Amino acid sequence: MLKKLDEYRYLIPKSYKQGMKVDGLVYANESLIRQIGKDLTKEQVANVATLPGLVGRSLAMPDAHQGYGFCIGGVAASDLNQGVVSAGGVGFDINCGVRLLASPLQVEEVEPKLQPLLNQLFRDIPCGAGKQGLLNLAPRDLDPVLEDGAQWAVRQGYGEAADEAFIEELGRMPGADPSRVSSRAKQRGHRQLGTLGSGNHFLEIQKVEDVFDSKLAERFGLYRDQVVVLIHTGSRGLGHQVCSDYLDLMQQGMKRHRIKVIDRQLACVPINSDEGRDYLAAMAAAANYAFANRQMITYWTRRAFGRILGSRQLKVVYDVCHNIAKREEHRIAGKTRDVLVHRKGATRAFPKGHPALPREVKDLGQPVLVPGSMGTCSYVLVGTGRAMAETFGSSCHGAGRAKSRSQAKRETPAEKLLDELAAKKILVRAQSRSGLVEEKPDAYKDVSQVVEVVERAGIATKLAKLVPLGVMKG
Repeated sequence: MLKKLDEYRYLIPKSYKQGMKVDGLVYANESLIRQIGKDLTKEQVANVATLPGLVGRSLAMPDAHQGYGFCIGGVAASDLNQGVVSAGGVGFDINCGVRLLASPLQVEEVEPKLQPLLNQLFRDIPCGAGKQGLLNLAPRDLDPVLEDGAQWAVRQGYGEAADEAFIEELGRMPGADPSRVSSRAKQRGHRQLGTLGSGNHFLEIQKVEDVFDSKLAERFGLYRDQVVVLIHTGSRGLGHQVCSDYLDLMQQGMKRHRIKVIDRQLACVPINSDEGRDYLAAMAAAANYAFANRQMITYWTRRAFGRILGSRQLKVVYDVCHNIAKREEHRIAGKTRDVLVHRKGATRAFPKGHPALPREVKDLGQPVLVPGSMGTCSYVLVGTGRAMAETFGSSCHGAGRAKSRSQAKRETPAEKLLDELAAKKILVRAQSRSGLVEEKPDAYKDVSQVVEVVERAGIATKLAKLVPLGVMKG
């Protein structure tokens, strides 16, 4: 099935499976390809390659693992006129993403007050499944949030205008239409703005342990032993409901459009169909909700830093999506084409000079934020020109699961995990001990190996390595 092209690329030729219209390509080293082979990831890459109107290759990043229809860590692009959009190609947590905040403080200034700081963050930022936030909007009042995203939050006083330049799409996905979001989705989301959620979502107080390009890092405001904050969350129950609603509509729509798929989880409709346009409008609205959510968490984080440390100065380094479908222009087989890029558990990685980047980072390149597993490390990368040529300007999004949640819980008691983290001098506040164990470090692949693959393959370059000091989870 797999043909090794080089040390970091494995081809799945379109001859592998009947109906494949393009090749598949998996980015991995020998260790990671063995892990990827333990589930249905490779089959899912091949299955995606059977979708109508696909261009380029069906891709999997080195953190890839089995997901709903598309693998998590998957990237695929559809021709805007001939192709399809698939809700499974974005996933249930629309615009799940990561935001990095840089403080002006060094580790020695924060460590004496680290426990009170973590406690304050835990009080101020609700976390856990179904948790309600501090803001109570009526469902009908969500429309401005769904239209304007982080820009709405800034207008309401939950941030600074300068924040917007350092958010993908300036914190506002175009094309959002709140009327395409169901009342059920709005009902689920109206009390969850400014909440972290559960599962793999987290807020970490970290330090910059290593810098690989000091001049470029300085331009982004990063330096060794600096305290930073990494926030990982998405569109909460609202985004989940949008995905569920449109998966049902796409199942029905395939009959009308005479589309057959190899796996029903790949339910899709033509991009230019009524169902396709409605989904993309609802998806953009859910993405804007997620941008607003991370913006509000930023506000509560700044306030907690002010209360405990006397400084609210936390600069947004960048905020990236990793579950999204976006209309973009790419060169494919020597021709420039308009495509819809599905990134599911994959991060945009545009190089310096790209016209989509705001002027504040255009001459630097786009930061790529890659969180690791709890208790290990995270990375800041920068996109490259080779990513534009090979991966539709995409990179990995994290470490990627290596064990199921149930296996993780069977293997390790919560007390043992907490002792292991304490031995590493990592403080933890969690809403659920069960949820904490599900996210133990060895439930994930080695993020350093994942990052090494994308760097050696040339699709992103390392900028900085971050290690946790305090972890907050649902």
